[in-house]
Amino acid sequence: MGNIMLHKQKGFVFKLSLLTSLVLSGYAVANDTQDDLPLEKIAVYGQHHKNYITEEAQSATKLGLTIKETPQSISVVSRALMDDFSLDDINAVLESTPGVTVEQIETDRTYFKARGFDITNFLIDGLGTPQNSGSIQGTLDTAIYDRVEIVRGANGIMTGAGNPSATINMVLKKPTYTTQAHASASYGSWNNKRVDIDVSTPINDEHAVRAVFTKQDKESYLDRYETDKTIAYLAYEGKLTDDTLLSINYVNQQKDADSPLWGALPLFYTDGSATDYDVSTNTASENAYWNNSAEQVYVTLEQSLSATWVATARYAHIENEQDSELFYAYGTPEKTTEKGLFGLTSEYLYEDKHDLFDLYATGQFDLFNLEHDLSFGVSHADINSNEQSLYDNSQRYPNPAPEVGDLNIWQGDAPTAILADGLSGSDINSTQQSAYISTRIRLGMPFSVLAGARYTKWETKGTAYGVEQTREDNEVIPYAGVMYEFTESFSAYASYTETFVPQKELDINDEQLAPVIGKSSEVGLKAQILDEKVFVTLAYFDAKQKGLAVAIPGSSPTDTRYYGSDGINSDGFEIELSGQLTDDLSASISFSNLSIDGDELVKDYTPENQLKMAATYQVPFIDGLTIGANYRWQDSISRVQVKDPAGNALATTKQDAYGLLDLMATYEITQNVGVTFNVNNSTDEKYINSLYWAQGYYGAPRNYSLSVNWQL
Repeated sequence: MGNIMLHKQKGFVFKLSLLTSLVLSGYAVANDTQDDLPLEKIAVYGQHHKNYITEEAQSATKLGLTIKETPQSISVVSRALMDDFSLDDINAVLESTPGVTVEQIETDRTYFKARGFDITNFLIDGLGTPQNSGSIQGTLDTAIYDRVEIVRGANGIMTGAGNPSATINMVLKKPTYTTQAHASASYGSWNNKRVDIDVSTPINDEHAVRAVFTKQDKESYLDRYETDKTIAYLAYEGKLTDDTLLSINYVNQQKDADSPLWGALPLFYTDGSATDYDVSTNTASENAYWNNSAEQVYVTLEQSLSATWVATARYAHIENEQDSELFYAYGTPEKTTEKGLFGLTSEYLYEDKHDLFDLYATGQFDLFNLEHDLSFGVSHADINSNEQSLYDNSQRYPNPAPEVGDLNIWQGDAPTAILADGLSGSDINSTQQSAYISTRIRLGMPFSVLAGARYTKWETKGTAYGVEQTREDNEVIPYAGVMYEFTESFSAYASYTETFVPQKELDINDEQLAPVIGKSSEVGLKAQILDEKVFVTLAYFDAKQKGLAVAIPGSSPTDTRYYGSDGINSDGFEIELSGQLTDDLSASISFSNLSIDGDELVKDYTPENQLKMAATYQVPFIDGLTIGANYRWQDSISRVQVKDPAGNALATTKQDAYGLLDLMATYEITQNVGVTFNVNNSTDEKYINSLYWAQGYYGAPRNYSLSVNWQL
């Protein structure tokens, strides 16, 4: 982001982990599915007490495989779970996802991690490009998504470049060929007002449209912080001929934030002891703001080539803009006087444009009297980004900066900034071209092999804050997996794939370093039990990252040279169980364990163990009443803030293990009208959101919301 608090984490870790996925899913929305298509009763997060139907998991391959058929860890968070527990943004969704850590470092900037590495691949309907840092600005609202798919581990076939962490695919709502309408109005703590409207209708038997509108205006538990959010979404789907299907999607999101955090609270005093502010403490000035907007267009054309082959052409145009004036409080306070903090104002402008193309064919072919799957295609992406930071030199060293003083009583008063000096920024153009192929070969009824490869050419030109960003790499990324079905309901799998990240650093011979290569392996079991109403997966993963640039000791500070290090390793296991335990009780349970070697900083601030559970219960003696709970627990984390010359810690921030319990109750007044009551952080736990950076701030205390829901 170019501002002085931007911290890019370069030490990412990979693991081979025993992934045990046991997911108990709360609700199952019965999809309208053609009778001649096979349906698999595997749990998908948050579906109602109807049929548990597996969605095709296009986030890992383009072969149309179900979650059970894919030799990798995949979780799906459904629309129902988002609605019931008010998971209104992607942060809340991923907080409930197995093995994912949400690093909320500021109010309007978040990083996400999985298996020890930053998540840099975010897709919409399978289209997207890896981000340099993986941060999301302004948060992404979930009102327009039908579900969110999370593929943990490397995902070389779909993305090529990136980290072996996870891929987040947000699947847009599609038009329906029966008229559907839904509206919801909610009010909650801190004057949180939100309205959602979702209408879908056919134009005729072969054309349909859908429109979604969301408006949310709310204050916050943080002093002075307020947000105003508007989301508009339009979708069209129709048959141009009997064999040609066209879909067009338009998204417009706007989030305006007043007094947002840029940086966060100081976490220690000059004597090394920990600070302990009120959860409402905010370092932002009264006049600070951070406005984010996004406009997206997606066009997809599907052409049936035969009974078993389909060609798909996709195009996306994405524009993001940011306009902000931010206030950063820096320094270390003295414990008795609370003095020692000073302020810096900066204007920050950012815009980027993405043009994405994807052309591929998917189908089946016969060989040795068996049917096999094949997909192949090409893709192209152009990304242009420009940012500008303008500082107030009257507030920069050696000039006197305004003193913030005691944060316990500070009201956000800051002198008017004279934003006329210190202009800097970046202008970067990137191009990614890829060709890929993947196949599933059935070697017999119980045994199948998945294999594939992706060739990617990545080129970046430009500068960022005076630093040359030129990179150019060509890599072939392999993918291999095997599935063995012991029975129809029990199978084992293993997979291996790679990723790469281009590097701009130069070696001792003035040559660009080879890209960072991530290698990810995974083995596991998948099973359906209890009359196929409960789905269980277990897996172990191991990931390695090699070639990460490290400065050569003694090289010139102004002309540093680097070498490719052995990198970082991570390994661990995950357990998920999901399904319908009884006619009235459904739940989702996951436990993940992570061990990191090679980077003590990342190891310390990343939780080693996480437990996540969500459950809903239809009360049998009160018709129409459903109650539920969503619980997330992580063990302790820490960050060494200051070291002496010998490397001993002089100041360390610690966050003890903690759990957050959200509660909900839904009552159906009539067949069309219901009310939902949510309590978040019901035990009023006080905790630091993240130690990803040296600063941090507290999560939201206990809060409430009540919504009235109507559906046609």
